[in-house]
Amino acid sequence: MNHRSLAFRLGAWYTLLLGAIFVLVGTGTFYGLQQYLRSNLADSLRRRSTQVEQILLEAPADAANIAIAREITTRVAPEFNNRFVRVTRLPGTLIHRSGPPGDHSFDPTTVRAFGRSKVAAAVTVTADDQHLMIRATPVNAASGSYLVELGVSYASMDEGLNRLLDLLALLLPILIVCAAGGGYWLVSRALRPVDELSQTAEQMSLQNLTWRLPVTPSGDALERLSISLNNMLGRLRDSVQASRRFLADASHELRTPLTVIKGELQELTHASRLSQSDVRERVGSVLEEVARLENLVSGLLVLSRLDAGETQSEWVEVDLAELTLNTAEHMRLMAEDRGIDIDLSGLQKAVIRGDRARLKQIVVNLLDNAIRFTPRGGGVALRTAADASGSVLEVTDTGIGIPAASVSHVFDRFYRVDEARSREDGGAGLGLSIVKSICTAHGAEIDVQSLISDGSSFRVRFPRHSISKGISLGSDSAGPTSPANQINAALVIDITSSTPTLTPKGG
Repeated sequence: MNHRSLAFRLGAWYTLLLGAIFVLVGTGTFYGLQQYLRSNLADSLRRRSTQVEQILLEAPADAANIAIAREITTRVAPEFNNRFVRVTRLPGTLIHRSGPPGDHSFDPTTVRAFGRSKVAAAVTVTADDQHLMIRATPVNAASGSYLVELGVSYASMDEGLNRLLDLLALLLPILIVCAAGGGYWLVSRALRPVDELSQTAEQMSLQNLTWRLPVTPSGDALERLSISLNNMLGRLRDSVQASRRFLADASHELRTPLTVIKGELQELTHASRLSQSDVRERVGSVLEEVARLENLVSGLLVLSRLDAGETQSEWVEVDLAELTLNTAEHMRLMAEDRGIDIDLSGLQKAVIRGDRARLKQIVVNLLDNAIRFTPRGGGVALRTAADASGSVLEVTDTGIGIPAASVSHVFDRFYRVDEARSREDGGAGLGLSIVKSICTAHGAEIDVQSLISDGSSFRVRFPRHSISKGISLGSDSAGPTSPANQINAALVIDITSSTPTLTPKGG
């Protein structure tokens, strides 16, 4: 038996508690019964004493002592009723003393007399040497002043109480032992589902995350714990699957440009005669794939640090309208080359707190995404606004749109609707994932509405509390999952010279 086990400790506490209850109940029963019996005995003495007092009060003034003694013997019969009666006429004349009782429970000749002059009222005492309870009552009658002493043995009562005490002393250890065994059995049985949970958990690994812990329908904390653990296993399985999928996708994305680079370099190595233009073309192809790798690795680094929750930059107040205007002006040349008009008339002042570099990256990625997937002659509109619930950044285009089945996946990593077109534009499917992570870090929500051939609209809503509470990075009051720490996770990497590219559906 493991003395440090939970079952043993609970069983021990259960035994101690029941043992204490048994002792308290037994002690209370014994003393309660003792007081009850003695109270009844004292009440009986009072009634019998009243009977003797009545005899003395009814006696005439010239009544002889022998007549009073004869009347007491006749009406009270102390010897037959196993009682002690002694009547003394004050100051010291003994009128009557009863003889030995029928059960020989005491010797009346050895009962100590009261100090007669000191008894001013009825009093009940015990003579432990004789096991007697005696009631002494002063009586003033026509025939004189008397002291009535009437007693009865409580030896039989003590004998019964002693037997009860012996019985309790015998039963209590037995009850405590039974309580210990029963308590240990009950606790072990109650903890059996926990053992089943631990055994199942020991057998679980990354290869069998579809297993679930047994749920005991008890309606208590154990059932809630089992359900919570199963929910956690479900989330863990989803996370592991997402990580595996992410690793597979990243490997695939990295392999493609590496394969191209390897082929070009091998051709350069094995070719004996190549013109200057051919060499320049192949080197340009290699550099293009290197740029693609650099873009991909940069995006993966951003996501990994966002996921790791690293925090370096501090938050400042940022006007979304000013930030969006400056960013759009820098990207206007790209839009003009594609024949796309950028509408900035909807920019209104909207101040939030956050990392300026990361907020700019949101605008860059969304605007770049809209420009690259909007046909020539189309337009992109940017809007910022603030209301009672927070601030809004909205990027709307007249591009090719997103299929309804793909809208829910546009923020998934490496997700692309049109694989061929995304690769042509250099997209790796990480841009919108980065935007989503930065928005989450800032406590913002992003959603998209789109129709095929009608364009898309990305809306980012920043909560008002990010301003009013004045959250800053590194705040001691922010918990690990608070918006402040989530935002901190986004503020790690400076925007590199090569801007991450986006597909319209997550590229």
